[in-house]
Amino acid sequence: MRLNELTGGKGPEKCIDAVGMEAHATATLDSLYDRAKQAVMLETDRPHVLREMMYVCRPAGILSVPGVYGGVLDKIPFGMAMNKGLTIRTGQTHVNRWTDDLLCRIGQGQIDPSFVITHRAGLEDGPALYRTFRDKEDGCIKVVLKP
Repeated sequence: MRLNELTGGKGPEKCIDAVGMEAHATATLDSLYDRAKQAVMLETDRPHVLREMMYVCRPAGILSVPGVYGGVLDKIPFGMAMNKGLTIRTGQTHVNRWTDDLLCRIGQGQIDPSFVITHRAGLEDGPALYRTFRDKEDGCIKVVLKP
């Protein structure tokens, strides 16, 4: 609903699934289906975000998928994506291609990525904070460790 309001009813022109197989949507029927199939080893990934992007992206839009998928996906509305003429771009993020440019922009103050940092600690706290991040506790998104 909100995306339609923001785009005059057309839907977003470009959508990014940076989550991949670790989507944790729990309030929808399709996400419960994904979790159940994964629990009995009948499916490897939870493509909730990818499905949602296919539904909301405007016709002739672009889906960019740098999120990690490890195997089989189920219940993907591929016919709808094809009928909408969506372009789907996949693959791991090309970190080496962009690192030098991004670091330069950060150094020049053009970009401030500090808003993603949720935790700062000493190096000795690394193992505990890794568990916090892995278990998705305490709102942990990005950790900066200092020796």
